[in-house]
Amino acid sequence: MEAGGAPADLWVFGYGSLMWRPGFPFVEERPGRLRGYHRSLCVLSHVHRGTPERPGLVLGLDRGGSCRGMAFRVAAAAAGETLAYLRAREQVTAVYVERRLGVTLDDGRRIEAVTYLVDRTHPQYAGRLPEADLLRLVRQGLGRSGPNPDYVRHTHDRLVALGIADPLLARVAAACAVPSP
Repeated sequence: MEAGGAPADLWVFGYGSLMWRPGFPFVEERPGRLRGYHRSLCVLSHVHRGTPERPGLVLGLDRGGSCRGMAFRVAAAAAGETLAYLRAREQVTAVYVERRLGVTLDDGRRIEAVTYLVDRTHPQYAGRLPEADLLRLVRQGLGRSGPNPDYVRHTHDRLVALGIADPLLARVAAACAVPSP
């Protein structure tokens, strides 16, 4: 609620697939930075980009550093429906923790946005893996939302379009474009 009791718009911070496939209506999108967390290929995907038997690997917001991504403003009237959608999408195995954190937009505004942080105590938290393991998991991943290499390439493409450098994701995306040995 805003001052005076009027419902407030909702901000959502995307750092992975939400940047290129938000899946909800929004009235504004702005690049922004979240401090205290960084984008990391650290979540074993058992549903969207893999299975428990052949997990894929997706991004999580892990503690430390900062993350540039995309903030989406959702009209107050659609906030409840958007949160329900996000919880169904992001919380399918409860590997993420929903938080509202401060994000600085590229125009200097400071907003509070819904974010999904990785739960380091969850069994799907992979932590920091050697690059060869990252690549193996990404290449093998296929889940409800499609092939894991597509997820990495789409995310990397969106980062490039936004002028955001992520050297590790760039290497994994490039390696996924080459058939595995």
